[in-house]
Amino acid sequence: MKIITLIDNVVYGSGLTAEHGFSLMIESGNKKILFDTGQSGNFINNASILGVDITQIDYCIISHGHYDHTGGLYEFIKYNKKSKIYLKKECFYEKYRLKEKFIGIPFNKNIFTDRLIFTNNIIEISKDIFIFPEIKIYFENDRHYRNMFIKKNNDYIPDDFTDEQFLAIRKNNSLIIISGCSHRGITNIIKTAKDYFNLPVKAVLGGFHYKDEDETNILTSVKTLNDMDIESIGISHCTGINAYQIINNNYKKNVFYNYTGKITEI
Repeated sequence: MKIITLIDNVVYGSGLTAEHGFSLMIESGNKKILFDTGQSGNFINNASILGVDITQIDYCIISHGHYDHTGGLYEFIKYNKKSKIYLKKECFYEKYRLKEKFIGIPFNKNIFTDRLIFTNNIIEISKDIFIFPEIKIYFENDRHYRNMFIKKNNDYIPDDFTDEQFLAIRKNNSLIIISGCSHRGITNIIKTAKDYFNLPVKAVLGGFHYKDEDETNILTSVKTLNDMDIESIGISHCTGINAYQIINNNYKKNVFYNYTGKITEI
């Protein structure tokens, strides 16, 4: 199983582009999965440099309806003519930060015609590859909704991210979990998957949205992660560099930064 980070906030490789966004290509068995599309078409240029053929992607999964995870969708369907796009219908809500800046999907859903599949229940899209469209809240401290709103009928309602979903891959009697921003909490995401499968978690990759959290709250979540005994944690995007340092200093097993161009084999 191979995971290639097509775009993240950080880049090291020559010729690659970084942006405030997130996109992965996951190759499991003979299937290729695109998880999020960054905020622009830059992930496609990076994919070409990294040897990923976007036209051969079998599935596209959208973690939630923010521009930095969906902004490359239109460019994606221009190149890829076969992949369905799996997301929750709530992704198309009008999303705002501080009731001022629009941060939702920058496209009308009608342009995607028959490409969209709205997820409601857990789906096994291919053998041992599951989309989880519901994240239960077990750890109240690990939620990241601050200053996020949905606009309905000219009213702003706090966003509790019912649109968020994640990917769980079952491999050798353990789980690999992929998340976008973990607004509903990475510890809650992991617990949701562990309870469903009753299996240990081998690896977790994604954004954890700790960049605006204080150190005490981050350390509380790290303690939970330590209790979960995950072999490897790959941190990206909205986690923040400071939070990465805190996790790296306090998590008892392997932690790495999942930057643009990084290839992880599991």
